[in-house]
Amino acid sequence: MDLVKIGKFLQKLRKQNGLTQEQLAEQLGVARRTVSRWETGNNMPDLDILVELSDLYSVDLREILSGERKSERMDQELKETVLQVADYSNEEKARLLRRMHWLFIAGLVGFAVFLVITLLGLESTSPYEGIGSFGLGIAFAVLVLGVFFTGRYALKIREFKIRLLDKTKEDNR
Repeated sequence: MDLVKIGKFLQKLRKQNGLTQEQLAEQLGVARRTVSRWETGNNMPDLDILVELSDLYSVDLREILSGERKSERMDQELKETVLQVADYSNEEKARLLRRMHWLFIAGLVGFAVFLVITLLGLESTSPYEGIGSFGLGIAFAVLVLGVFFTGRYALKIREFKIRLLDKTKEDNR
């Protein structure tokens, strides 16, 4: 897939429809910079947004993905399939976001425990000894996990996990 070619095609379609990047961004509920990144080929829209763009510009989704006009219209079955994939993608994002929220809350709790014990000067008293350090350790671990989950390697690890699970299923048959 040639992202630069797709980006130029998206820009051409936007201009043909008399829209600015800001107007398009507002219609799609994204930032103007996001539209700019699509049009420069630095980024690709999510599948659900690709379907919206296809409807908005009245072009075939395959035309957008190839970066050029074609004569045939996208059939309803293909459109439904893409929407199902987009829904799955959105569910995955929501699941990851929920995990991140729980990690963030755990980190805040750990850091709060550390602060309370440190500010009250309880870290050296017998029953509280080590609890403050433990709270700080939790906060640090959550920070590392947050960086890991949002990093580019998380996707590669997820893909590896899916391949491994598929292989395991095949072996069990």
